[in-house]
This record gives sequence, structure tokens and C-alpha cells, in this order.
Amino acid sequence: MSSAATRTSQSTPEAQSTRDAPAAADAPAAGTPSPAEPVRPAGLRAAVDYADYRLVPARRPWRWVGTVLVALGVAAVAWSLATNPRWEWGVVAQWFTAKSVVNGLVETLKLTAISGVLGFILGFILALMRLSASPLLVSVSWTFSWIFRSTPLLVQMLLWYNLGYLYEKISLGIPFTDIRFFEAQTTTLISQFAAAVLGLTLNQAAYSAEIIRGGILSVDQGQLEAAAALGIPAWRRSTRIVLPQAMRAILPTAFNEIIGLVKGTSIVYVLAYSELFYTVQVIYNRTQQVLPLLLVATLWYVVITSVLSVFQYYIERHYSKGAVRTLPLTPLQKARKFLATHAPVNTAGRK
Repeated sequence: MSSAATRTSQSTPEAQSTRDAPAAADAPAAGTPSPAEPVRPAGLRAAVDYADYRLVPARRPWRWVGTVLVALGVAAVAWSLATNPRWEWGVVAQWFTAKSVVNGLVETLKLTAISGVLGFILGFILALMRLSASPLLVSVSWTFSWIFRSTPLLVQMLLWYNLGYLYEKISLGIPFTDIRFFEAQTTTLISQFAAAVLGLTLNQAAYSAEIIRGGILSVDQGQLEAAAALGIPAWRRSTRIVLPQAMRAILPTAFNEIIGLVKGTSIVYVLAYSELFYTVQVIYNRTQQVLPLLLVATLWYVVITSVLSVFQYYIERHYSKGAVRTLPLTPLQKARKFLATHAPVNTAGRK
């Protein structure tokens, strides 16, 4: 009992100091924030209120210089078109919707549609032949593309139109026998329209085959291997996996070919076929109004290619799904975004 009391009495000063330490620690030291104030980590500054700051747009002087120069160039061209009487805009307006010109436009669109569809179908077949494991199919496809890409379209047109000089009759039957199911004079079958379609289609097929083959080869081979490992049939692998991805590579070049085909139909004038350019030629040979009539044809070609460019944009946008996180904006969406971002800032109430 006495020993315990001695230990207690000896430890009393230290225990008293230990009991007083938490109380001293609880008291705020000089220069430290009070418990009511938020404690921020070291190195962080307080948030600044920017409500009273004035917004100043970024200065881009060279952009303005370039814009002014381009605007002056555009204004000069527009002024020349509007004030030069030799353009004869009245004659252009007179013939732009004339019946003969519209009929020629219809024939141009007909040639483009038929040759484009048949050319891409034949090109797709040639592309599959080129990718096959058969040496014969590969050789035939390669030779076809080599021949028709090596000769000018004008030469092909004239060759098909004069096919009757080489073969008087065209027949369909069993080869190396006298059995014939169909037979007709070549000059009767190969008309101006038929020669134009043959020339445009076969020339288009040679280029389309390479475009489609390149698009198919652009698809990662590992995806085909994975689909085959999952047991997906070959046809479904081609139509549901390969082609949708290949279309992203095929479409831009394919539409360029179609636009080139629209303008390429003008070469049919050598066959005296009444498409748009030949019709315009006939008119200005009679009226001697060369430049206004050429401008009529130019404006119609611009209209056709512009419509095709709009279709190209939306079709490419459709096939870009899965390749980009956000689809490209449509022209209407771009206009809305421009108006929203360039709307005047309301500074009312600011100091």
C-alpha cells in the first residue's frame, strides 16, 4: 500500500503534464485558421470569381488578312461575271431549260445510271475473281483491268461502234457447234446508245474492280479469322463484317468515279448521240452563241455533281458509324452550331 502510494505520488507531476497536453493542443495556435474556416491542402489557392472580368476575343491578324484578300478576289470575279456583257446571261437563261437541252440532260443521266450500276456490279465480280484462289480467275480479272485501263475511253467507244466491221453477226449458242439460239446483225445490235453503254460500263468496271478490291483488303484479316473461329458462315462474314467496313474505304473513291462518269458521258458526242454536250454543240453550231451554250452545259454538270456530293456526304456519314465516336455534323447542324457560338454575349449587369 505504501509502495503504491509512493509510485502515485512520484508520477503525479508527469501525469499532470500529460493530462494538460491535449488541452494545450486543442487551443488554436497563433496564425492558424479557426475551426470554422475550411482547411485547404498546402499549395492550393482560393477559387477566383471571374464574373466581373471582361471577355476579350483572341486576336488573329493574319486570318483577317487572308480573309480580306480572298474576299477581294471573289468580289472581283463576281463583278466580272455581272458586268461583262459577253457572258450573255440572257442567252444562258433562255437555253438553260430549253426542251432540247433538258432532253440531252435526261440522256446524260440515263447513261450515267446504267453505266454506273452495271460497271460497279461487274467491278465487284472482277474484284472477287482477283481475290480468289483460282489462278485462272485471277489472271482473267487482272488482264481485263490491264486492257481497259490502258486504252483511252474514246478509242473504246469507237471500237465498239465499229464492231460490225470485225463481226458481221452476233450469235448466241453452244461453242464449237452449229447450234444457235440467237443471231442478229452487229450493226443492228450495236447502236449509238449500245456502244456508249458498252464503252462506259467496261471502262468503269476496270476501275471499280480495283477500288472494291482495295476496300476489301483494307479490312483487318484478324476480324475474318475471329469470325471464322466463331463459326460464322463465309457469306455472312462477307456481307456483315467485311463489306460494311470496306465501304468506308470504297465510298470516297467510288463517288469520285461516278462524278467522273457524269462528265465522261460528254465523250459520247463522237458517236453523235444526243446527250447534253452533243445537244449543246448542235445548238451553238446553228446559233453561233458558243460561250453561252457552253456555260449552259457547265452549269448543268455543276448541278449534277453538287447533288451527288450531297448524297456522298450522307452515305459516308452513315457508314462512319462504329469508326468514330461522334458522327460528323450535317450542314444544318454546323450552321446551328456556328450561330450558337457566334451569338453576341449579353454583358448586361456586368461592371
